[in-house]
Amino acid sequence: MKKITFVLLAFLATLTFSAQTKAIDLKKSSITWTGKKVTGEHSGTINFKDGALVFKNKKIVGGSFTADMTTLTNTDQSDGGKTKLETHLKSGDFFNTDEYKTAKLVFKTIGEKSPNVYTVTADMTVKGKTNPVKFELIVKGKMAATEFSVDRTKFGIQYGSGSFFDDLGDRTIYDEFDLKVQLYF
Repeated sequence: MKKITFVLLAFLATLTFSAQTKAIDLKKSSITWTGKKVTGEHSGTINFKDGALVFKNKKIVGGSFTADMTTLTNTDQSDGGKTKLETHLKSGDFFNTDEYKTAKLVFKTIGEKSPNVYTVTADMTVKGKTNPVKFELIVKGKMAATEFSVDRTKFGIQYGSGSFFDDLGDRTIYDEFDLKVQLYF
């Protein structure tokens, strides 16, 4: 009887402490980007291909996400300007989506800053290059959100960068772009 009780308690403990993987809702979840230059800024969206958050005892312990770079769109322009910018961003000057169709983010370390607020260090892979990024992730109900900046030059995207080219003047594009991410699960 003691042996059966021990096995049952061990089984229940395993259920209680095992991790739960929750896939994100691809239709509701979103990535919004903003890129800035000397003379203004542009913004748009990128769709997720897949993604999941991992929870243990109702706390985030992991996550990984794949962005479909072929869905990159510009939302602040219309007609010819929109098409021209989208085509340029998908070209080899920027994200080269013909060759690199996806970008990936994988959580590496997670610290709990306060209840439902996490400090995350993740590996981001863009154009086949992987670099660490850090951000705060806030969880509210069945949604998690973050905003952070990415230095595009660390991923080999140097077009229009004042860090690499002289005499760009008002054609300079800032190295960092901003991401706003909402994850529904």
